[in-house]
Amino acid sequence: MSDTQTTAPVKNTRTLIGRVVSDKRAKTVTVLVERRAAHELYGKIVARSRKYHAHDEKGEYKMGDLVEIAEGRPISKTKSWVVTRLVEKAKLV
Repeated sequence: MSDTQTTAPVKNTRTLIGRVVSDKRAKTVTVLVERRAAHELYGKIVARSRKYHAHDEKGEYKMGDLVEIAEGRPISKTKSWVVTRLVEKAKLV
């Protein structure tokens, strides 16, 4: 056996970009991810959306922020995504 450690290759995890729609829970944000897809029968482009619960350890992301989330290990019953970076800060009204 050798003493040199080999680093495991970085896994290709899924990443999504969405808008924070709720930051009320501790260490958790709800992220709305929208995508556009063609309707199965009619072919019209329609907007589809889905909400994901993402882990926010420091509580630094607020409602309206555009963030990138990455898939990770399950943290709770509904939370298996982690916020990786802030794409765009929320605009003040």
